[in-house]
Amino acid sequence: MSDTSTTTPAGIDVAAVRAAAQNLDDGAVTAGYKGQREAVIAMLNGALATELVCILRYKRHYYTVSGLQNGPVKAEFLEHALQEQEHADWLAERIVQLNGKPDFNPATLLARSHAEYDDSASVQSMVRANLIAERVAIESYRQMIEQIGATDPTTRHLLVKIMAVEEEHADDMRDLLE
Repeated sequence: MSDTSTTTPAGIDVAAVRAAAQNLDDGAVTAGYKGQREAVIAMLNGALATELVCILRYKRHYYTVSGLQNGPVKAEFLEHALQEQEHADWLAERIVQLNGKPDFNPATLLARSHAEYDDSASVQSMVRANLIAERVAIESYRQMIEQIGATDPTTRHLLVKIMAVEEEHADDMRDLLE
């Protein structure tokens, strides 16, 4: 008598694994994907807009901060801008993996961003604006992670990784305020 079960002793659903070989146009999204794909893409596009605004803010601060004593602050702004660019790239890549379209439209960027742009003139105002933006990003990522839960482990992992860097950025900005 043969076993008609499609589950292996290790608990792998063989039928689901075989079904994943179908619908190749869906790329990385298999039938087993449990997330609300459109909602996740919308969240990721909001995060992308936030990262893009943060890049622009840090770049502006990098180029406009002056004074010999502010060299370390200037370097910190540039480092953060480059890391925010990496986050934006990761988010855009994930959106594409989920069969979405990353939204880089500059006309709607500020409206979609969770953080604000800043054109402060003083170094302390710049640092404060960046600390506020980092805290906004941290809370945004925390809420996204909570909403996604266990339904999309890849996106969750990405957001946790980005949030950890944002927490480092917030610590850096807080230290510069002192």
